[in-house]
Amino acid sequence: MGRDMTSGNPFKLIVFFTLPLLLGNVFQQFYTISDTFIVSQTLGLDALAAVGATGSITFLILGLAIGLTAGLAVITAQRFGRKDEAALKRSLTVSIVITSIVSIMITIIAALNTRNILTIMQTPPEIIDLAYDYLFIIFLGIGPTVMFNFLANILRAIGDSQTPLFFLIISSLLNIALDYLFILGFNLDLAGAGIATVMSQLVASLLCMVYIKKKIHILHIRKRDWTLEWAEYAEHLRIGLPYGFQYSIIAVGSIAIQVTLNQLGALSVAAFTAASKIDQLLTMPLPAFGITMSTFAAQNFGAKQFTRIKKGMRVGLLITISYSFVIGLILFFGGRFMSSFFVNDANSVVLDLAEQFFKLQAPFYSLLALVFLLRHTIQGVGNSFAPTLAGIMELVGRVIGAFVLAHYFGFNGAVIASPLAWLCAIIPLGLSYYFTQHLLTKEASPISVFLSLGSKKVLEATQNH
Repeated sequence: MGRDMTSGNPFKLIVFFTLPLLLGNVFQQFYTISDTFIVSQTLGLDALAAVGATGSITFLILGLAIGLTAGLAVITAQRFGRKDEAALKRSLTVSIVITSIVSIMITIIAALNTRNILTIMQTPPEIIDLAYDYLFIIFLGIGPTVMFNFLANILRAIGDSQTPLFFLIISSLLNIALDYLFILGFNLDLAGAGIATVMSQLVASLLCMVYIKKKIHILHIRKRDWTLEWAEYAEHLRIGLPYGFQYSIIAVGSIAIQVTLNQLGALSVAAFTAASKIDQLLTMPLPAFGITMSTFAAQNFGAKQFTRIKKGMRVGLLITISYSFVIGLILFFGGRFMSSFFVNDANSVVLDLAEQFFKLQAPFYSLLALVFLLRHTIQGVGNSFAPTLAGIMELVGRVIGAFVLAHYFGFNGAVIASPLAWLCAIIPLGLSYYFTQHLLTKEASPISVFLSLGSKKVLEATQNH
């Protein structure tokens, strides 16, 4: 069932909401990690590089739709916070229409251009066919993937982070079993890994639908809840599209890095892939806390409990900065050992590169924590401009890393691109958060409105406070 986050101890609410999200994100990573492990152990280094070469493309294509669903859920959370059930149901119907249209369009465009995309990215010739087999299946399964993320985000918007976790565990275990079945049992190679991922997402989606139908009556919609009012669609697109756009901007930066790695060769791709999987797994709590702050801020913004947003942010900062320091130490000293889980010890060059990845990136995880917390909190109160600007700044940082630093420093330059991107994003996010808080808790001034970077809607919402 849903959880009201507009009252009670912020620390307890944030921690207990985040724990299922964290576990869910860990199991979510099993989709890709299980693919990576099974592929590397059964199909070899070229297959591992092929999966890695598709990561940034998948992030770009799926990120647009998944980011959109996260943005749409912000409005649902705000309406849940102000206890407006009729408006909440209208939000749900509008979100279904928008998500369905976008998913269909992206599936068609991506599936028809899979090989062209890989060619444009200069995927190494020795792995391009393998990469195509995997990526084409993933693109055909965009619908189930987006459907699950949409339903999970809606459940989280009403304060339920436990149910999506339960279904993720089921689908993750299913994904691992299907990987072995399709790759080893049916000899489908990388296409089998793709099929396993899509089928697992489909099962998770169906489980969410059944659960909502049986248990979450507030999300049951009837004919009268469907609306064609343009104002409703415009409001949802105002928040949803920038969310998706931000994901895509970040993904474009990742693609720039991938192009550079492809030019450096399959060994660099394999090393970056192995290190990135470990990096993604250990940094999972950071986006989890970010999603929690989005829901916390959105519900309290809807309820006009503005001072609680600041209290929640303090809790998030305390926990995530401490965690960032711990994992930074672990990966700085133990990154090579953890990379050997994916890479055979005989491939010493790949392990050397993976170790260098962590030596350069691990000291800067606190910057990543700030990006997640600031971005999601600002988005939770309805400010979409500043996070979009931050996404553009991230893109600038990654492009500089990919095409300037990598030119002079090779693999190391490509790795430095991420910390540089995080630093660039913090500048607009930090300014926006500080002055948005000024708008929410104090008397507004023209300069505070300007410096809050897109908080006009926030100002309007506080006028009756």
